[in-house]
Amino acid sequence: MKAQLTLKDIALHFNLSVSTVSRALRDDPTISRETKDKIAEYAKIHKYKPNFIASNLRKQESNVIGIIIPEISNHFFSLIIAGVESVVDNNNYTLIITQSDERLQKEIKCVQTLLSSRVAGIMASISKTTDNLDHFKEVVDNGVPLVFFDRCPVVPIADRVIINDEEGAFMAVEYLIKTGCKRIAYFGSHSSIEIAINRKKGYIRALETYGIAFDKKIIYDCDTNEKAKEITADVLNSRKRPDAIFAINDNTAAGVIYIAKRLGISIPDELAVCGFGDGYISTNTDPSITSIDQFPFFTGKKAVERLLYKIKNPELKNDISTMIIDTSLILRASTGNIVL
Repeated sequence: MKAQLTLKDIALHFNLSVSTVSRALRDDPTISRETKDKIAEYAKIHKYKPNFIASNLRKQESNVIGIIIPEISNHFFSLIIAGVESVVDNNNYTLIITQSDERLQKEIKCVQTLLSSRVAGIMASISKTTDNLDHFKEVVDNGVPLVFFDRCPVVPIADRVIINDEEGAFMAVEYLIKTGCKRIAYFGSHSSIEIAINRKKGYIRALETYGIAFDKKIIYDCDTNEKAKEITADVLNSRKRPDAIFAINDNTAAGVIYIAKRLGISIPDELAVCGFGDGYISTNTDPSITSIDQFPFFTGKKAVERLLYKIKNPELKNDISTMIIDTSLILRASTGNIVL
């Protein structure tokens, strides 16, 4: 692979100093128009790309924002990024995307990489395994604006843009109850992250509101497609089989449907299934999945708008806020109709 053209390469070609080339590319008025045009044309032909990180280190300032997400292949986080980029592009900032792979140690490395790059601010959605916030406290201690989104630590050490997970879960389970379901299992997570806590709270609150006894025997630690495929057969073959399953996310719900169909269980007539997230998989599973829309594009926009506000108003660094994004129930074929 051909090495990327550098300022030094351009300087050697024209027998100029690196600083002269740099100033020419920045349209410095002290450089002649003829020289600037020649250098610009050469850079264009050879596909020169500025090194934003090196520039930040030299200038001690930055127009680069960093984002840490758990999983870039997740449809929800892809839409978050799209929302962020729609704002970043219009504000002359550049976005560096990093991925934790749901691992605390890699998340720590992502933070260190972004701090070393002298980013202007950081957005983060924490991993499932994050049980220590020291690396994020380092961001705050360094005076770098930080905004958490979606998966946020319970302790408010920085601004947060969160989904109304409890209300979303309540709406989903309430709908299942109104369709006649009485034994609703919950496939969730024992994680200490806020979304796991709040979705379980919403599930329990809906049961209590409609006078259905909470049964911890039908609460399962299951928040992935693979785990759902592993345990669903046993759940559905149990003596007191659930008539509905509310899953913490759509991937888990899809795994439930896959196994239920293999067992010959009719959905939604014998088993209703509801997910959370309204991602790509919810409309591409047969039957399609009733789910909770989290509005990720909008969430991404609001999170980065808050970050830019903090970057541009450094005197507000200790002003910590929480924005809550409302959700919406999207009805599809995996659940029945309301019983009148």
